[in-house]
Amino acid sequence: MSSPTWRKRAACRGLDPEAFYPASDEEAEEAKAICGECPVRQLCLEYALTHRERDGVWGGLTERERRRLVRQRRKSA
Repeated sequence: MSSPTWRKRAACRGLDPEAFYPASDEEAEEAKAICGECPVRQLCLEYALTHRERDGVWGGLTERERRRLVRQRRKSA
């Protein structure tokens, strides 16, 4: 399976993936700062939501924050 084309423009491309898999939400600030400057942040977030990514920071949100977003979207749908 090939990688989505948006990944080629991601701010995290070429960086150490470890930064995006912090041990806790409190340690996710470095990854979130990188995501905050990313031109494809929203595409990344939607990818993670669609594919139900469980681990790591995607689109600037931790797994816990993504779960919360999914619940909010369901309530407003």
